[in-house]
Amino acid sequence: MADTMQWLDTWNDAMTSLQLLQIDPSGFGGIVVRAPYGPVRAQWLQQLGTMGLSITKLPGHLDRERLLGGIDLSATLQQGQLRWQAGLLAQADGGVVCIPMAERFPDALTAPLVQTLDTRSLPDGDHHRTAFGVVALDESDAEEATLNPALRERLGLWIDLHDIAPADIVGQAWEPVAPLDLRLSEAACEAMRQALPRVSVSDSQLSALCAAAVALGITSLRVPTLALRVACAHAVLNGRVEVADEDMAFAARRVLAPRVLQGPETTAHAETEPNEAPDSDTESNADERDNTHHDNGDEAPPPPVPEASSNDLTDAATPPEPTPEEILVAAALASLPNDVLDRLLTRSARSAASRTGRSGQFRTGAQRGRPLPPRPGSVGGHARLHVLATLRAAAPKQRLRSKPPSGGVAIRSEDFHVRRYQQSSASCVLLALDASGSAALQRLAEAKGAVELLLQQSYARRDSVCIVSFKGAKAELLLPMTRSLVRAKRAMTGLPGGGGTPLASGLKLAYEQAMLLQRQGITPLLVILSDGRANVTLDGLGGRTQALADAQSWCDQWRASGHQSLWIDTSVQPDPQVQTLAYAMGGRYMPMPQAHAHRMAAAMDHLRQQNRDHV
Repeated sequence: MADTMQWLDTWNDAMTSLQLLQIDPSGFGGIVVRAPYGPVRAQWLQQLGTMGLSITKLPGHLDRERLLGGIDLSATLQQGQLRWQAGLLAQADGGVVCIPMAERFPDALTAPLVQTLDTRSLPDGDHHRTAFGVVALDESDAEEATLNPALRERLGLWIDLHDIAPADIVGQAWEPVAPLDLRLSEAACEAMRQALPRVSVSDSQLSALCAAAVALGITSLRVPTLALRVACAHAVLNGRVEVADEDMAFAARRVLAPRVLQGPETTAHAETEPNEAPDSDTESNADERDNTHHDNGDEAPPPPVPEASSNDLTDAATPPEPTPEEILVAAALASLPNDVLDRLLTRSARSAASRTGRSGQFRTGAQRGRPLPPRPGSVGGHARLHVLATLRAAAPKQRLRSKPPSGGVAIRSEDFHVRRYQQSSASCVLLALDASGSAALQRLAEAKGAVELLLQQSYARRDSVCIVSFKGAKAELLLPMTRSLVRAKRAMTGLPGGGGTPLASGLKLAYEQAMLLQRQGITPLLVILSDGRANVTLDGLGGRTQALADAQSWCDQWRASGHQSLWIDTSVQPDPQVQTLAYAMGGRYMPMPQAHAHRMAAAMDHLRQQNRDHV
């Protein structure tokens, strides 16, 4: 019954959000709809189409000029005069823009979109005014890339439709049902827009809203502002001139709750400490009084304690009324899944890598790959001329130039624009596993389990895997580069443990494999699982001091290569020496007691993100 009520409340809030979007399309930024492609999202979009709003779609493959506007090249060439065309953002003035697969929307287009949302004008020389709302359709799941943080912060309402079953919304055969009649008349919308600036909010409500955001770990000042705007629009929708608790609760559910970064701190322990102190003081004072009476020989009984009245007992038994801040926090947490506070511990690590994809380094080339916006440049070598971009650059300058005798377009070298392409290289996870005696006595079995987890992640992301093991006197290539998860697990299963720790030899072999992969156009990512207790030198001889010096030398060599690395410390307790080696490689350090599944997944995503940012 509780689950039924939860999805029903979510769907009702989704319908209410459509009406708020109709009343105030650009006031609170827009709506983030987290839902996979399917009948539930199709039903919501069908309902959006009936609201009478002008909807402009922004596909991910459009260029910046189509987004912001520019020269109409065909009309300019036909008429011989400069003609301009409006971009999609200018055409969406007063309506909404819909972004399918918003989690994959290019950052090069997100930046001008965000700037337009902030200034309500296009980022060009004339600053044309335009105001619109954004409907971002986020199809990612918990482990995939999410919406761009800059865009996510500026969209007020968040609706998550993952937990709504298709049978709850659509027919038995998943056929869309007739949309509800939620559209408000134009006269009613205009009256509500006129009343929106006059909605009153008390100082206590403003303080409670900001305090609730801080209690939930929300540090951005935009979020309470968006929540206030949503609460005011919700009040106008329900015919109120003052913000009520119902309006604040809706804003807490749909603006604050999806952005929760931490659970509210419990104050029970802090409240018990002041109550315990008077008790101890009372007991000490009573002891002093007893001792005084005994020394003076006074047999007089202590003064009688006045009996508490029934009203006093009732007041003491009645719990204090919750503050507005506590009400908002409770409303926000009530709309979240039961295990959300457990997942908060890993969200911060995932958010750092939320923009990662399933590819290696991004490289800009001139021959093949995904087309990028053209850039000014000289034609020569492998660079090819972008004809349309060159004509667009030359068109505004025709009046200042003398036309050629043939009557064509006067083009100079400064007008040249060249084609660009984006190529993504494959990735290979290099696993360097310590199988020495110290590791075998401690945590080799757990290390193998962690390696299998990393193998599953690499297989899901279509990465190749290469396993290097080191024990005894030298390191060996346990498994060459492969994409077979079965082969990798089989190689791990038969790996025995024992012998010395030739750490330098393992780092050297991993470095050589990385250089080989780099020459093949593959991005190497090194993951080391070791306790760092090197006791075998690079020549295969004993000696901890020289062995540690050799390992340090190859750590510096890896750092100079510029490739990313992750060191998982398999010691029983985190070892500062291992942490020093990890930082000497320029990589990340993670002790095994804290290397849970989500943290390792986040760390691997962070490595991929660093590789992309490095290029």
